[in-house]
Amino acid sequence: MGFHDKMRPLDEWKRLYPEKFVEESVVFSHIRRGDHIFVASGCGEPQYLVSSMVDYVESHPKAFFDTEIIHVYSLGIAPYTDPKFKRNFRHNSFFVGNNTRGPVNQGLADYTPVSLSDVPALIKSGSVRIDVALVQTSPPDEHGYLSLGISVDMVKTATDKAAMIIAQVNSHMPRVHGDGFLHIKDVDFIVPHDEPLLELAPIPLTETTQRIGSYVARLVQDGDTIQVGYGGLPNAVMTNLYGKKHLGIHTELLSDGLVDLIKAGVIDNSQKKLNPGKTVAAFCMGTKKTYEFLDDNPSILFRSIDYTNNPLNIAQQLNMVAINSTLEIDLTGQATSDSIGSQFYSGIGGHHDFMRGALLSKGGRTILAIKSTAKNETVSRIVPALKEAAGITLNRGDARYIVTEYGIAYLHGKNVRERAMALISIAHPKFRPWLIEEAKKRGIIYRDQAFIPGKRGEYPEDLETHRTTKTGLQVFLRPVKISDEPLIKEFFYSLSDRSLNRRFLSKRKDMPHERLQDFVIIDYTREVVILAIIGSAEQETIVGIGQYGIDESSHTAEVAFAICDDHHNRGIGTEMLSYLTYLAKREGLLGFTAEVLIDNKPMLHVFEKGGFDIKKKSDAGVYDMKMAFIGEER
Repeated sequence: MGFHDKMRPLDEWKRLYPEKFVEESVVFSHIRRGDHIFVASGCGEPQYLVSSMVDYVESHPKAFFDTEIIHVYSLGIAPYTDPKFKRNFRHNSFFVGNNTRGPVNQGLADYTPVSLSDVPALIKSGSVRIDVALVQTSPPDEHGYLSLGISVDMVKTATDKAAMIIAQVNSHMPRVHGDGFLHIKDVDFIVPHDEPLLELAPIPLTETTQRIGSYVARLVQDGDTIQVGYGGLPNAVMTNLYGKKHLGIHTELLSDGLVDLIKAGVIDNSQKKLNPGKTVAAFCMGTKKTYEFLDDNPSILFRSIDYTNNPLNIAQQLNMVAINSTLEIDLTGQATSDSIGSQFYSGIGGHHDFMRGALLSKGGRTILAIKSTAKNETVSRIVPALKEAAGITLNRGDARYIVTEYGIAYLHGKNVRERAMALISIAHPKFRPWLIEEAKKRGIIYRDQAFIPGKRGEYPEDLETHRTTKTGLQVFLRPVKISDEPLIKEFFYSLSDRSLNRRFLSKRKDMPHERLQDFVIIDYTREVVILAIIGSAEQETIVGIGQYGIDESSHTAEVAFAICDDHHNRGIGTEMLSYLTYLAKREGLLGFTAEVLIDNKPMLHVFEKGGFDIKKKSDAGVYDMKMAFIGEER
């Protein structure tokens, strides 16, 4: 069946309710001076009604004055913001869009900063007054119900409170299950007019957004329920989720990318605790094919935004993952998504609702995705401090995962110094020296913090690998990061005195910041430090450290590693040596050398098993060991 095959012909409704089908000039003559006029938002905006109302004012310039246009997000037309209508209209938006950003920042229109979940309550209480509601609906069905279709959010609440409802009936509007139904008897005026719905074409992917999307996808697990925001970054995230299973959707915005995942079977909502089996959203901004998919689809449920965005409802989902983007984040974890300094750019939207609700969910996670730079890589989005007058949409206490094209930083439970180093490690490489120096000036990080700029100091992500040891232990082997100093400190202080002596051939037991820097400030063209990690991304534990440093005169490398005492004999050393050997051979090195204390039998066994030859026994009680990479392997 196509759109609205069960719709009763509109002519029949005209015969039943002739007073609702009158000339547009009669319709708009009912608007009074000082009225508060709500306009349905996003792709559900009734473009024809808005244009007709403005045309009416142009032809009747004294018809009404000082009306307030209340609009959540203008994607289409906004002629009422033209200065020539300043005596007739004053625009007030809960979310600043492209068409209203200029007027808002010029003082010609207003912006009300508020979480979208709070808007219906403001309308219900009368704090936000609604006299007239301009909405767009599907044709009435055989029972007389019109659907608000792709824009339910706070539109339904506005129609409940408005003294007058004017509906543009458009056969292109899908009939969507959920909260968005009005009965024709409750609508004051109906203006039939078919026109294509506004569409939001997907933003083309770039290499940068794809990298960010791949990192975010690592943090999404099978069975998670997700919320994804709007823009190029969320689109990139969704293209990287096709390998997942049994995902659920509880979101405010339903987009083409999510619908494509539904069609592919990635999203089945089978693991959701609240509304299992249903994709739940408040509005849709997409393309025609998505609107067709929504029409009379019982698996899709559009609820009002005080339901979808209520943090207590969001928290009921298990493993709720909120994925949002931001404009700028400082080194302590404060982020702004609604403004660039004092310039209002977008709005709070559902950002705070979902980021807080997901934190309250059992197994929940919040992910803030951000490109590392703006304006053609001339500006860093990771900054020492937010610009003056910027609005903080995510406070530093709520920040969890931050993702750029350079990696993932986990901030929860970390002190300011650790947060700063984590964020610097995922900033654009050309801005890292500046961030280091600014952080030093502010006393955020160590005053003597070392740093290797340029390619030599970039994190070699391609060296990350997962291994399973002979005992079945799964370990994540990855290069050390500049932000790993606290983890390495914990590792070394977990070692016994005997293990410390075996590793460093020294009785020294302390590991101050100055020594730790030698392990985290790495010139990857001259040395490699690999960590063996167990645990989740937010609770990483180092159980082994392996490294080699290149001797340029012989084109060989000295190799060493240490294993956490309570993980001895679990195959970690064997895996680390095997991997370090692979990396050294890949770089064309001719072999390894190592020094091992005579009484370090476990390490001797690992080296011998790895192919090392004991060449001689020194007077210091140390075995000098060598392994040559020969034959085809080199």
